[in-house]
Amino acid sequence: MAQAEKLEGAVAGRIKVTTEPDKLAGCDLIVEAIAEDADAKGELLAALAGKAPKADLASTTSSLSIADLGDRAGAADRVFGLHVFNPVPRMELIEVCIPEGARDGLANRARAWCSALDKVAVEVPDSTGFVVNRLLFPYLFDAVRFMEESGLSAAAVDDCMRLGAGHPMGPLKLLDFVGLDVALAIGECLQDESGDESRGAPALLADMVVAGKLGRKSGEGFFSY
Repeated sequence: MAQAEKLEGAVAGRIKVTTEPDKLAGCDLIVEAIAEDADAKGELLAALAGKAPKADLASTTSSLSIADLGDRAGAADRVFGLHVFNPVPRMELIEVCIPEGARDGLANRARAWCSALDKVAVEVPDSTGFVVNRLLFPYLFDAVRFMEESGLSAAAVDDCMRLGAGHPMGPLKLLDFVGLDVALAIGECLQDESGDESRGAPALLADMVVAGKLGRKSGEGFFSY
């Protein structure tokens, strides 16, 4: 609720916190936003589908198959992708992935929800990483490899891309912002789909995750926070 107070026009009192799925029974829309793990997401979505039989079920997955999550939930006609971008209050885009065989009105309701949030909804195919991450993460991973090969510091690599390419944030700081564990999971999905090791995360990333260096959320990644 404290976070709501930081947003213009937000009313913290409208937020209710619960850990009981039964209290979501009357919801029209439920958005799942847990760890990027198909088993965990599928289990949660299945539980929510049972508790809220009329609700549309959205997943904020950034790399997993929406069709697979829908099958795992036993609700393939009402699970859809709602991929937001960080920082959510500032980023305009939401990638919306509507499954084949979606129940009547789901796509329209999803677009209306995005519009109510003052976001731009772009419908994307149910492919690994959708559009943004499918194109973005190979670049981010290549930046890690280049840093290792060249001996440049993370700050130097980021400065080049910020000041030379006009990017608002360098690739290594962006990985820290996303979370290196999340980036590693996305890399595994991209590699599994393509069979191409070069599309997966570099070994350094996996080593940093094992060491607990997850980026900004843990206080240390390519940079210290």
